[in-house]
Amino acid sequence: MKIDICNLVFSYPGKKILDGINVTMDDSEIVCLVGPNGSGKSTIVKCIESILVPDKGQIFLDGKESKRMKKIDLAKKIGYVPQSYNFTFSMTVFEIILMGRRPHYSWQSSIMDTDIVIDIIILMELEDIALRQFNLLSGGQQQRVLIARALAQHPELLLLDEPTSALDIAHQLEIMDIITKLVNEKNMSVVMVVHDLNLAARYADAIIMLKDGKIYAKGKPEQVFTKRNLSLVYDVEVKIGNHGDKVTITPIAKMKVSKKRYNCL
Repeated sequence: MKIDICNLVFSYPGKKILDGINVTMDDSEIVCLVGPNGSGKSTIVKCIESILVPDKGQIFLDGKESKRMKKIDLAKKIGYVPQSYNFTFSMTVFEIILMGRRPHYSWQSSIMDTDIVIDIIILMELEDIALRQFNLLSGGQQQRVLIARALAQHPELLLLDEPTSALDIAHQLEIMDIITKLVNEKNMSVVMVVHDLNLAARYADAIIMLKDGKIYAKGKPEQVFTKRNLSLVYDVEVKIGNHGDKVTITPIAKMKVSKKRYNCL
C-alpha cells in the first residue's frame, strides 16, 4: 500500500507535534520512523490509523483519502500494533488473536478464521501460551501476541509502534525476519516506529528521520544515518561502520552543548 501524506499538522493543547509533514511511503517496503522522543513518530502512525484527527492535511492510501474511507474498510487494510495494550476483560491469547479477524466476518468467526489464527500462532511460535490469559503474560509475550493479532487481519499495511521494545535480542530478530518475509511474499507494506537505529538500519528499505515535528531526512539507511545527521538530530557523537552491506551505528558520547546555545534560551 502506497501512503501519501500532504501538509500534515497535528497539535495537542498548547503544543504542536507535527508541523507540515509531506512524504510518500512506497508500496511493499519497510519504512522506519526514527528521531528523538517527542519528534512526532508515534503521532504520524496514529494519524495514518485514524486514531488521531489532524488539524490539517491529507493522508492518501493507494490514492484514496483515508478520512473518506469507511472504518470497516480501513480495518481490513490496516493492522495496528500499539506500544502496549490493556484488555479490560480476561481473554486468552487465542481469543486476542482471533479479534484480528473481526473485520472479516459479520457475526461469528468461521472455521477459516480459526485456521488462520492457528497458522499465525504457529508462525509466531505462541503454541505454548495460546490458552493462557493475556494479562498474565510478560511484556515481551504480550507484544508478540499483539503483532500476531495484527497479522491475523491479513493487512495490506502494518503499522507498528516500537514493536520490539520489550523483546530480547533473539525475539527482535525473529519478529523482524517474519515481517521482512511477509513484505517480500505478501507485498505487505510496513511503517514502524523504532528507537534502535541498528535494527532500523538492518531491516528498513527507507528511513524517515524526524526532528521537532518535521522531516529532517529521508532515504536509504546509509543515506540518512550519517555522522552529521545523527549529531544534529540526536546531539550525539557516533561512529559509522558497516556489517556486510548494512550500515552500523556506535554511539560514542553526548555532544557538548555550546554557550551560544544557552544564550539563545
